[in-house]
Amino acid sequence: MFELNSISVSYRNIAALKGVSLNVRPGEIVALIGSNGAGKSTLIKTCAGLVKPTSGSIRLNETELLKQPSQKRASLGIAVVPENRRLFGEMSVRDNLLLGAYSRSGVGRGVDIQEDIEAVFSLFPRLHERQRQCAITMSGGEQQMLAIGRALMSRPRLMLMDEPSIGLAPKIVAQIFAAIRTMRERGVTVLLAEQNAAATLRIADRAYVLELGQVTMDGDAKSLWEQDRIRQLYLGGSNT
Repeated sequence: MFELNSISVSYRNIAALKGVSLNVRPGEIVALIGSNGAGKSTLIKTCAGLVKPTSGSIRLNETELLKQPSQKRASLGIAVVPENRRLFGEMSVRDNLLLGAYSRSGVGRGVDIQEDIEAVFSLFPRLHERQRQCAITMSGGEQQMLAIGRALMSRPRLMLMDEPSIGLAPKIVAQIFAAIRTMRERGVTVLLAEQNAAATLRIADRAYVLELGQVTMDGDAKSLWEQDRIRQLYLGGSNT
């Protein structure tokens, strides 16, 4: 179980998160939806150890994560797909994937890593075609696939994803969200922060709505999507 309890974050005395509590159970896709500026990216960065909260706690099972630096959180099984991807642009697709496995060691490491690269290629065949190509020369959609693949190379228990659909064409967005569903089927738990509420709620098990740094609604994803207020906020229409 991954749990946030009463997390608050401030930037220069401006509250970005205000007592946010949520949980993600093993095997779930949990969506965090909200408009630009709602606090979604701040929450993901806080979970990853890149932003320090002013109060609250974050736990992965029995481990209090606020006592752990970001690199330790990675070794505990938490991977991040950051907003804007943050790839090593001058390096090849394959080398970016290998860097995703940098924390892994032990007997059979090379064989295991090759198997995981093949698993990434099965999820995103385009990466297999581009494996010798520099990341910076690929399209935005291909770069997003690589960012997800790189995170998967650490064999995460929990994947934190920050706006994976941003700036992508609808066809590519559909491929990314299909891959997220497949990841869950392969045993990866996902906390997904997104503005694209329609696509996100179709694949999520549960969701939290974040507005101005606070959770204002939460529940089963399908039930939330059927509520007029959600449709009015994110589609400008109603359910009727």
